[in-house]
Amino acid sequence: MPNIQIYDTTLRDGAQGEGVSFSLQDKLLIARRLDSLGFDYVEGGYPLSNSKDSEFFQRMAEKPLSHARLVAFGMTRRRGVRPENDSGMLSLLNSQAPVIALVGKASDFHVTKVLDVSLAENLAMITESIKFLREAGREVIFDAEHFFDGWKRKPEYAVKTVQAAAEADAFLVVLCDTNGGSMPDEIGSITRECRSSLDRPVGIHCHNDCDLAVANSLAAIEAGAIQVQGTINGFGERCGNADLISVIGNLALKKDCYEILGGRNIEHLTELSRYIYEMANMRYRDNQPFVGPSAFTHKGGMHAHAVSRSTSSYEHIRPEQVGNARRFLVSELSGRSNIIALTTRYHLEHNRDLMSKILHRVVELENQGYQFEAAEASFDLLVKRCAGTYEPHFELIKYHTIVENRTGDGKLLTEATVKIRVGKQVRHEVAEGDGPVNALDAALRKALNGFFPALEKMQLVDYKVRVINSEAATAACVRVMIESRDATDVWGTVGVSENIIDASWHALVDSIEYKLCKDESQNIQNESE
Repeated sequence: MPNIQIYDTTLRDGAQGEGVSFSLQDKLLIARRLDSLGFDYVEGGYPLSNSKDSEFFQRMAEKPLSHARLVAFGMTRRRGVRPENDSGMLSLLNSQAPVIALVGKASDFHVTKVLDVSLAENLAMITESIKFLREAGREVIFDAEHFFDGWKRKPEYAVKTVQAAAEADAFLVVLCDTNGGSMPDEIGSITRECRSSLDRPVGIHCHNDCDLAVANSLAAIEAGAIQVQGTINGFGERCGNADLISVIGNLALKKDCYEILGGRNIEHLTELSRYIYEMANMRYRDNQPFVGPSAFTHKGGMHAHAVSRSTSSYEHIRPEQVGNARRFLVSELSGRSNIIALTTRYHLEHNRDLMSKILHRVVELENQGYQFEAAEASFDLLVKRCAGTYEPHFELIKYHTIVENRTGDGKLLTEATVKIRVGKQVRHEVAEGDGPVNALDAALRKALNGFFPALEKMQLVDYKVRVINSEAATAACVRVMIESRDATDVWGTVGVSENIIDASWHALVDSIEYKLCKDESQNIQNESE
């Protein structure tokens, strides 16, 4: 079976979507998650555009991906500038990424009206840029921007651009429907005709302006494209990019003539989708195919009756195949399959009573607004609590926060007081911070100082807040997600409350308790060895 390469550009093209923003830590975590799931290429960003992307590539170079090829994105050299003198070219080399995705214009309209260069100069920019990168030992993918629109206007010139890239030794030419306005039949026929004029394989990169990015990507693959580019959940500028969740789902389950992700199953597809939503601090798209909470939801009556007899009556696949769950709204069974998957590493499958207890508690908490897809540390503690093996390292007596707006200097003063009990000792500490959560964290660490030295190596790296029931206005419930790290691991915790400070406190305490439990388990393991 031919292998279809899955090329993810969530960290670059996806981050251009409205409301999408990833921190440096988010990008590092997402890249490694995609690597672990068998993605072939992970595009990390444009190293010249901002310091965050530049640092991302530096951090990735320290610990390379184990499977996926890391890609740095950039543009052809500027007009009138030699590649070796072009800051964009040099930034791509300095990224140390083994693969470079180089974008160049394939439409005569964009060359003359947007770039304002001659058609010949554009071909020289493509050729010289690729040769420069190849001579430096980098693998080059050429993204032919506006290729399909260019083909419709002046096909002979569009072909010249991709031929120039092939002759300069780009190993793959990607045909881009940049404006997202092409139809599947156009994509298929143009891709097939373009392939006949090239001695290089082609890929496909589609935008979703006509809601056809997935269909167009599949049409290109049917026409011989060996690589599909897109983003998780279809994030991207304007109407977004091809949603790799749907592309992967269709290729794996609807087409039996291709191999993807190294032959791995796709049972973690729903978890991946929701993980990216949580990282972007965005709501799930309920009706998203394959992975949306409503994708396998039935609302009673004829549908529910039919599905209870035969699930295939109203479901085109089994939800478990993509890690999703079937729901009947009258019984609220949402999320059970995901939670069962999460508990497999605890080897609880033979303890039915404990499994039932965990599932009951998870469903109860999810109904309150908790989500554990990106908060595995909180889930770990939940399992310990249900199993009766959890012993808190400290007990809260009280905490107090104040935010004071001083008249005159315009500065906000935030202060937190924490009173806790560790064993038989009571500690009462106060600290200031940049905000109430930062102040609470500082005060709690002061109170724990001397008891748990390992906390000095732990730090909070991200903090997200989402309103769960926005219809309640200022009385709405909020979900707080906190990411923490130490020298070896990164973990997430969650807290939910109508009070943002209380939600933050629960997530903060879970983070510290997880760190302490993790270290204790590691110490026990080391002693046993």
